[in-house]
Amino acid sequence: MWFLVRSAAIRAMAIRGCAPVRPLTSGVPIHTNSHSETPDYDIIIAGGGMVGCTLACALAKNTKLSSQKILLLESSPEKKFTLTDRYSNRVSALNPTTKNLMISIGAWKHIEKMRLQPVKNMQVWDACSEAMITFNHDNLQKDVAYIVENDVLLYAVNEELNSADNCNQIEIIHNSKITDYELPGLRQGVQNSLVKMDNGETYSCKLLLGADGANSKVRQTMGTQYVSWSYNQMGIVATLKLTDSTDNTTAWQRFLPTGPIAILPLNSNHSSLVWSTSPQEAKSLLKMSDEEFVQTLNHALHKQYPRNTVVDSAVNALSSFLSAAFLPSGITRQLPPSIENVAESSRAAFPLGFGHSVRYVSKGVALVGDAAHRVHPLAGQGVNLGFSDISCLVDILSNAVYSGSDIGDKSHLLNYETQRQRHVVPTSAAIDALHKLYTTDATPIVLLRSLGLQVTHAVNPVKKLIMSHAMA
Repeated sequence: MWFLVRSAAIRAMAIRGCAPVRPLTSGVPIHTNSHSETPDYDIIIAGGGMVGCTLACALAKNTKLSSQKILLLESSPEKKFTLTDRYSNRVSALNPTTKNLMISIGAWKHIEKMRLQPVKNMQVWDACSEAMITFNHDNLQKDVAYIVENDVLLYAVNEELNSADNCNQIEIIHNSKITDYELPGLRQGVQNSLVKMDNGETYSCKLLLGADGANSKVRQTMGTQYVSWSYNQMGIVATLKLTDSTDNTTAWQRFLPTGPIAILPLNSNHSSLVWSTSPQEAKSLLKMSDEEFVQTLNHALHKQYPRNTVVDSAVNALSSFLSAAFLPSGITRQLPPSIENVAESSRAAFPLGFGHSVRYVSKGVALVGDAAHRVHPLAGQGVNLGFSDISCLVDILSNAVYSGSDIGDKSHLLNYETQRQRHVVPTSAAIDALHKLYTTDATPIVLLRSLGLQVTHAVNPVKKLIMSHAMA
């Protein structure tokens, strides 16, 4: 009975505007009303990762949605994060649009107080030719992206999520194990979504939001077609110490025949590695000693791969033409930093794949982030696409509620699906095409991509169009 008394006391304090409702770690519900005609909650969010927590915070911060009761369910225990000198090996490259979202929910000020590294320039080049491209704004006067550790971002969002401003609106349950869903429209007589827990409890809501990752159970219950495939690659991540201290504001990416390798700046002495390669090579890289790994990594960044004379001749000819036309040829490049060491126990690997849900919504249900779409990390767009989902969805839901519509009305959710798929589908297709284009050393393909990369670099309006789309 103690938890019922405690729950009532917390609810009373929240109504009076006292301390915020803190996340529970036991999996015991704060409130359940599953057998009543009135839903327990207006919104339930399944998944409390970066996207799920940010979604909950954005919903709570929107004044038009202040009357909505929200439940966030996260399967993992509540984590106590403490910033140390040691960097995490999982980072995200946040674009300026994501930064604006973080500012709007109050999380950016926490990130700035902890740590982040601005990226002012990106250099991408082909290991099989001289072709390259750079991305920057106004001669490095503006930031292209921001490298932030996933743990730092999640901590910053949770600081706002658990603030006193949200105490009447959001309830969070950690260690929550969801066993099943019943969705409206899939079973006769079911008007609200039902979320069944492994402890026997059932929650109901007007709107269920699936932010539960690439293996989303919400998506599976919807029964929507999911187009997916494996890239037969692993992503190796690690924290690197540079040989020389620099301002380190450039992100480097080299396309090797086995997959892209990216070095993302963390501070003047450290960078983060994302190396996409075959499962066999990934296993080998994980087994290497630190010294062997660093030697192999430097070799991959600086190795001169065999060149095809036809490709070289065509690239040089195009370079001369672009120079004569007073356009940047793209031949001159900076050398990436040399790596001195790899942080102990920072090496890890994860599988890479593509996924896209044909539908993002059904009656009273919507998918967000990786639950709706999954892309290769070569363009750093995965988490940014998820955060853009949040901005779009919150805007649509707030306008729907403000106009007096039901928050789970499918017509408004279809508007979200349409807007997001218009952006996500071409982005996902382009990233997949780039991956296929750069994982071959066939001469015709190398020639095609090399010339295309040079022309794109030289024609500034095209390059700006690519950057603006990546930041939307």
